[in-house]
Amino acid sequence: MAKVSGAGSGSLLLRRSGEAMRQLFDLVEGVQCWVKDVGGVYQWVNRAFLLNYSLDASWNAVVGKTDYDLSPKHLAEQFVLDDQRVLAGEGVRDRLELVGRFDHVATWNRTTKVPVKGARGEVLGTAGITRRAEENAIVGHVDLGLARVLAYIRDNHADAPSNEVLAAVAGRSVRALERAFAKELHLSPQQFLRRIRVRCSCHDLVFCQWPLSEVALRHGFCDQSHFTREFRLETGMTPRAYRKLYQSGK
Repeated sequence: MAKVSGAGSGSLLLRRSGEAMRQLFDLVEGVQCWVKDVGGVYQWVNRAFLLNYSLDASWNAVVGKTDYDLSPKHLAEQFVLDDQRVLAGEGVRDRLELVGRFDHVATWNRTTKVPVKGARGEVLGTAGITRRAEENAIVGHVDLGLARVLAYIRDNHADAPSNEVLAAVAGRSVRALERAFAKELHLSPQQFLRRIRVRCSCHDLVFCQWPLSEVALRHGFCDQSHFTREFRLETGMTPRAYRKLYQSGK
């Protein structure tokens, strides 16, 4: 006859299962998860969330921050309004909304948020999950020409597009494109391209088992040495150290 567990063991199971669920969410590719307190301060996020915002110092890099620290004001205010609805008892279910990325390109995501409640039913905060929508669109920048270039760089960074190619995508002269990058991003187009190469390689370092030399080639670096040098300049660590840190989940 099976032994019936008591209330104490059930409580332990719930606590342990919470940790197990957090570990599982770290393994889900492309799905961002988070928990915020009633003040909108992040208390926990999963690996996909960190990769989306390129917060690569540690898993604790986002704890203590708010949406205003991570996203443009117009996007942050949308997130905060949704949180207030959830805290007031309304649900947010599969909402289509814009979510920002480290490369300044916002994408359409499907987002669900629920309240986190204590033992007596009091609301302690919110928890959410978001994933990229199939009907995604590149929006989120008042300069549509620059927005097209940012999207083009993200999708073609391994091909090393020249400033002339990028200017044609934007529909303006090379000099006008360089001025737009300097004003909005404080970088030249080629500096931004190198940054995106490194940032996009982070995904493969975490979720793929390819050798570092293969990751380097897939993201437009001449060889592994070139990759390591540029990666260290951007993140302060080597690709190997980054992979070890994020694959271990520590």
